[in-house]
Amino acid sequence: MTTPTAFVHLPELQGRVTPPHACGLRLTDEVLAEWDAQARSEGLPADWRLPDQDVERSRRAVLAGVCARQEALWVFAYGSLMWNPGVEFDEVRRAVLPRFARRFALSTSIGRGTPDCPGLVLTLQPADDQVCEGLAFRIPAPCVDGESRLLWRREMITGAYCPALMPLRTPQSPLARALVLAANTAHPQYRAHLSLQATAATIARACGRMGSNRDYLDQLVAQCEVLGITDHYVQELAERVRALG
Repeated sequence: MTTPTAFVHLPELQGRVTPPHACGLRLTDEVLAEWDAQARSEGLPADWRLPDQDVERSRRAVLAGVCARQEALWVFAYGSLMWNPGVEFDEVRRAVLPRFARRFALSTSIGRGTPDCPGLVLTLQPADDQVCEGLAFRIPAPCVDGESRLLWRREMITGAYCPALMPLRTPQSPLARALVLAANTAHPQYRAHLSLQATAATIARACGRMGSNRDYLDQLVAQCEVLGITDHYVQELAERVRALG
């Protein structure tokens, strides 16, 4: 179980990270069945998500070495994982991923939007001249298999990310391998070239099973403020959304 000692490096996050049992995105068989029922009721096709075996195949391919060596798994958080990681962890650190930037460039029709009014959630886009500041959560070795299964279901439900192990910088020490979920630029829900104003307009109106798109942005802004993370893209986007009323 996650304990207060997990926050030794970031005591300011105590009480600001949703416990796993309250996550709402731990996609157990029962929760996934509810999502499938909602998808059917909203007219989404039967193949709205990847088959379970495809999701599991992806997880095994990426984590084969980690599982074989029975290692802990670090997970890079740059979006909703920053306040709602949904996994058991025993340590959290500030972390920096070079040459990537967070962007609202992934359309969603079930989490923060609907088929009639899709929302946008974060993904990572390559950006050679930038860095993405976020968090790294450490899943202890005995929990990696079970927790990573739930994480893959959540993040890879439609295959919209390209999961990979990449190095991160942290104030304590570099991490040689951490799970990073970057954009699958070939995915049909990827929106590469939305203007900032079009992005703001989408976020201002969309709402789905997990709540409003605006709330997602507000939670990101709040967590960045607590951590002292300055992201000019996020700040400008939030200002434009507020201006829309």
